[in-house]
Amino acid sequence: MTAFAVWAYPAIDPVALRLGPLSVRWYGIAYLVAFLTAWWVATHFTRRWKLSLTGDDIASIMLAAVIGVVVGGRLGYVLFYGAGQYWKAPLTIFALWDGGMSFHGGLAGILIAGVIMARRLKVPFLTLCDMGAVAAPVGFLTGRLANFVNGELWGRVSNVPWAMVFPSGGPAPRHPSQLYEALLEGVVLLGIMWWLSRRRRGDGELVGWMVLLYGVFRIFVEFFREPDAQLGFLPGHLTMGQVLSVPMLVAGVWLILHARKAWKSRRRGAGS
Repeated sequence: MTAFAVWAYPAIDPVALRLGPLSVRWYGIAYLVAFLTAWWVATHFTRRWKLSLTGDDIASIMLAAVIGVVVGGRLGYVLFYGAGQYWKAPLTIFALWDGGMSFHGGLAGILIAGVIMARRLKVPFLTLCDMGAVAAPVGFLTGRLANFVNGELWGRVSNVPWAMVFPSGGPAPRHPSQLYEALLEGVVLLGIMWWLSRRRRGDGELVGWMVLLYGVFRIFVEFFREPDAQLGFLPGHLTMGQVLSVPMLVAGVWLILHARKAWKSRRRGAGS
């Protein structure tokens, strides 16, 4: 099957920059770009939506978001993908440098952080979620590109012309599923979210579209992505990523319908 692997894996060094004993990895840069973009988006929509948030407030929101994503992402991976191995050596839970982050756990973490900051700053929770929803695809894009650079989370064995042989994936060519996710969850979703954000919508509609579309794209790409080795396929030949994405579809539809109903009621009230 290796004859079909006409695309060579670029084998980029995961370390972007070395400064003496310190190493700056592309994965860390991906997180940095994502949060700087989120900072800019929050500042932009604070002015556009005339929210009572100061620069210090936005900085506090970003700090809470970082903590929520890292803590939630790590705990989510431990619970959903760890297959019990972390309970044998609990201290390895804190070994973030060894990898292992879950998007769904990170989403839960950042939502909890959003609830806390919304109450503290007296800003509607769903308004904060909507701002984050516009910026989130940038994080999906940079994160999946970093996965590709690290040669991890590769796809299933395939004979498509663009299949690649990943160093850690054995001799068989595989789908570069990280790039599929970068395209759909990153580029395509970012374009859709930015287009949707051009006009004001009911609180929660933007985040509703984000979680709905992410769920659709993730479920689709999981058909090409190799399941985590410690879990394999779940009953029904499903993957953990697909199972965890199903509630996102339900939540997304509910948020969109709820936001539109509330927005229509608000506009009728303003016109009476």
